[in-house]
Amino acid sequence: MALAKIRTLIVDDIAETRENVRKLLQFESDVEVVGSARTGREGIQLAQELDPDVILMDINMPDIDGISATEVIRQNSPYIQVVILSVQSDQNYMRRAMLAGARDFLTKPPMGDELISAIRRAGEMAHIERTKTSQVRLGSSASSSGVSLVSAVGSPATLGKIITVYSPKGGTGCTTVAVNLAIALNNEATRAVVVDGNLQFGDVAMFVNEQGKNTILDIAPRVDDLELDLVEDILIKHQTSGISILASPPRPEMAEKVSADQFVKVLQFLQKMFAYVVVDTSSILTDVVLGSVDISDIILVITTQEIPAIKNTRLFLDLLQTMGIGKDRIVFAINRFDKRISITPEKISDNLKHEVAVTLPLDEKVVITAVNRGVPFMIDNKNQLAGKGIFSLAEVVRTRLSVLESDTEIKR
Repeated sequence: MALAKIRTLIVDDIAETRENVRKLLQFESDVEVVGSARTGREGIQLAQELDPDVILMDINMPDIDGISATEVIRQNSPYIQVVILSVQSDQNYMRRAMLAGARDFLTKPPMGDELISAIRRAGEMAHIERTKTSQVRLGSSASSSGVSLVSAVGSPATLGKIITVYSPKGGTGCTTVAVNLAIALNNEATRAVVVDGNLQFGDVAMFVNEQGKNTILDIAPRVDDLELDLVEDILIKHQTSGISILASPPRPEMAEKVSADQFVKVLQFLQKMFAYVVVDTSSILTDVVLGSVDISDIILVITTQEIPAIKNTRLFLDLLQTMGIGKDRIVFAINRFDKRISITPEKISDNLKHEVAVTLPLDEKVVITAVNRGVPFMIDNKNQLAGKGIFSLAEVVRTRLSVLESDTEIKR
């Protein structure tokens, strides 16, 4: 199936710039320039009329500046992605642009490859956001007409919750947390699946001593016509714990065969099958990881009491803010917490201006033994310190999801 073209609107008060960008993009088969505007106000109007996927927005214009125009456009149409162009590379401009909802920020004149790559990234996200918006509208329409929604897999239309487990520093124990959290959340009424989002060097299957021959590669190419039986056959069923697992590709070079768009669609399909979709991720912010973060109900951010981990966490929390992700969607946890270390949760919380929701205690003997045996400690050591920490985390996650759901109902 051919991919939809990226419908692009150019907003710039200089005619020569508009024409140069148009000429550059006319050679790209996946990009279609649907119009151009000379002012910020005209850009807002054309965004409504033409409904583009991506807007290339100049920051300095005579009537309404690009940042203000971006804010209005994103309020009206949140799925439209804006790439800001500015002769100024000032960090303050960049921060303001991101807070207004811009997807990217490029210095003028941008390199051709740089501009096209930014448009493609933004276009992919626009298509993802459009799909989500359509699903929400469809659900609202059917509900208001008294129709009982049934998902593609024959279960009630209440979607499961996506929980992305991420740490901006490698080696902080994300996979251990993700697998054991899924086990704690899983029961007959609320089934859980772990998706290995570390597509190059994923370890989730190994953590439960399973090496199924099927991986995400077997369903990624078919994301637009997935069926329950197919997905069930691909998933690894861990009999002891009851969780399911979608494994990563068997070799690192195969990771590029799964696009961010495909990965997100897989997660959205799994939402119809499971109450909890727990995503383990790599510390590198790939498009796959960012796509997962963007659609998650909760982002579980993991750090430790080490200065480099705390520094990277601060940068990631700043990024989440620029992406428009509120603190209510973030659960911040400290893993391997050691009372003997002077860097306390209170100090970390004060430093990062973010509440530490839970501390997972240091329990090296239990955790390392579990990893080496391929038997998660939530199966046979759940009453030890590590297990109690995961139970606490699961309770925090359930409570947060409940609060978020209540807030959504109130807003409706």
